[in-house]
Amino acid sequence: MRQQIYQLLVNRIPGIRDRYLQYRQRGKTRWRALLYLLWLNVQYYVFFCRSLGAPQRFPMYEEKKLYSEGSESSLSVWDPPEAFADRLTAYDVISFDVFDTLLFRPFAQPADVFLLVGMELQYPDFQRIRMEIEGRARKEKYEKKGTWEVTFEEIWDLMERETGIPKKVGMETEWKYERKSCFANPYMLRVVQKLQSQGRRLVATSDMYLGRERIQTLLKECGYGPFEYCFVSSDWEASKSDGRLYDIMREKTGGAGRYVHVGDHPVSDRQQALHRRIEAYLYPNIHCRGERFRARDMSALTGSVYRGLTDAHIYSGCSSFSREYEYGYLYGGLFVTGYCRFIHRYVQDHNIEKILFLSRDGAVLLDAYRRMYPEENESTAYVYWSRLAAMKLTARYYKYDFFRRFLYHKADQHYTIRRILEGMEQAQLLCSLCEETGVAPEEALTHKNVEKIKKYFIDNWEQVLSAYEEQVRAGKIYYGRILAGCRRAAAVDIGWAGSGAVMLNTAVGRLWGLDCSITGIVAGTNTCHSPEPDAAEPFLLRGQMVSYLYSQRENRDLWKFHDPAQGHNLYWELLLGAPQGSLIGFYLDEKGNAVCRFKERSSAFGRIREIHRGIIDFVEQFTKAEQRLGWEIPISGRDAYAPMLLSCSRENKGFMKDLEELMDEIHIV
Repeated sequence: MRQQIYQLLVNRIPGIRDRYLQYRQRGKTRWRALLYLLWLNVQYYVFFCRSLGAPQRFPMYEEKKLYSEGSESSLSVWDPPEAFADRLTAYDVISFDVFDTLLFRPFAQPADVFLLVGMELQYPDFQRIRMEIEGRARKEKYEKKGTWEVTFEEIWDLMERETGIPKKVGMETEWKYERKSCFANPYMLRVVQKLQSQGRRLVATSDMYLGRERIQTLLKECGYGPFEYCFVSSDWEASKSDGRLYDIMREKTGGAGRYVHVGDHPVSDRQQALHRRIEAYLYPNIHCRGERFRARDMSALTGSVYRGLTDAHIYSGCSSFSREYEYGYLYGGLFVTGYCRFIHRYVQDHNIEKILFLSRDGAVLLDAYRRMYPEENESTAYVYWSRLAAMKLTARYYKYDFFRRFLYHKADQHYTIRRILEGMEQAQLLCSLCEETGVAPEEALTHKNVEKIKKYFIDNWEQVLSAYEEQVRAGKIYYGRILAGCRRAAAVDIGWAGSGAVMLNTAVGRLWGLDCSITGIVAGTNTCHSPEPDAAEPFLLRGQMVSYLYSQRENRDLWKFHDPAQGHNLYWELLLGAPQGSLIGFYLDEKGNAVCRFKERSSAFGRIREIHRGIIDFVEQFTKAEQRLGWEIPISGRDAYAPMLLSCSRENKGFMKDLEELMDEIHIV
């Protein structure tokens, strides 16, 4: 009968089935999911919403409206922990929920820990099976004893029978990962520590199958001092959700005086407590707060860890962060962590002796990389390089690009001829150029006069190159010192055409004659929306360049999505760009030493530093979570881009508006 009802309500209509299963996967309770299923059927059969009949496919790109009125953390501002503790001192017995209140896990859903258990047990589809068996164990317990509360042992009795996994092995593995996963809620840890220092009566009250001894172990290992009592539903066959566990808690603690309970569930932790004459403080569930803003279009484990960590950090109530900090933490942290790991693996696999992090995008990358791989500090270097400096140094080899970037990209952009030549550091040719071409120094560069100006430079090409001879010599001194004794190096950059690494390789080998090959490692390449979509392909095909996020051959959907005209390049560069001014060029001082000259640094120095602080905080938290779990969480390029897909969407233009003033101008000069 049950199977027939399921077939009728769920499987009969593909669109209803897909919507129902997606709803269940979002962690909704059984009763909420059942009501949703019934509502879908009512819409289809009663109100004739036949569009529900079509299979519900995941959209190509996730769409969510991000919060743009301020920082997300401002939505979860609580009293300081010590002030909240003072409010709780008005009560004689203070009860705390455990999971998602005292303890956090680095997962978006509690059941996601089963992904790790399944990996270790090497059992396919373990997470779904484990959840199904737990549900069946609860049903069997209800039919026998009238309670839904089961013990860890009872679940694994049924697991052993149904899966063949030995109970002892399964329980040990699952318990191991529960212990590895849990960490203290930093807000509640401070609250409890203050209350315990005052000798207050504290109890822990949890609906959970693990039992009192295991819950006490978790609390102790996460830094909490001993609680007077620990009431766990599976021990008493009574729960907070039905209210009976509160009755037991009151009875065992004396019953007199004022009681209060703190927890995250509106029904179990607040409504039922109030029904039992226990005051209640609802601590908003961090994942319910963050779910509407977090990217879900990610692989199961990586996405869960990303959402779990970010929700805990942003919504715990400990701190209120700036918009800039959260931009770095939420949208750049996962990318930088994954990109550094991509760089590390490439370096190890290809025997790279030196990693050159190109300014300015390389500054925060180098900081993150050295934190992740401190043993490689000696083989890493932050080096000065820029598109402007590269164009001048390699003009002999990239003549076409020289004119395209210095002239054609500036045409009709209100640049005067004088300003163009000053930017090229060819001011000595201004009078001669104006005389031969008939243009005035203050005349604007336009599509009408650009060709004759280009012709002048071609006719006087050796004079153009001679103006850069000092910079060529200075550049050789600078890079000769950095690359001394090195035969294979990698240049790390954001992208997009990869010209930074390509031109550096040309300068090192062909211009300066240094015996070192440079491989370019970029975050992303030119995309199908670029005027030159194939620019990097020859280098990618030959292995002279590799890309992390996407290319024509990998993550092609991102290659089609990423659009420089929509500001996507600048959004990514905003994450990494150091606030110092970009490199103008290399020069010789009076002693013949190489010195660098820079443009003026950004006036928004502090705000950019906040972006980088957010990135580094995420990197450290993610790697610490990996150390606790004992697994290296893979971060594919597609997963790393997923959070940014939301901020890059048209729907979130308002979200990026306040940050756009931090962005660099597009052009060189």
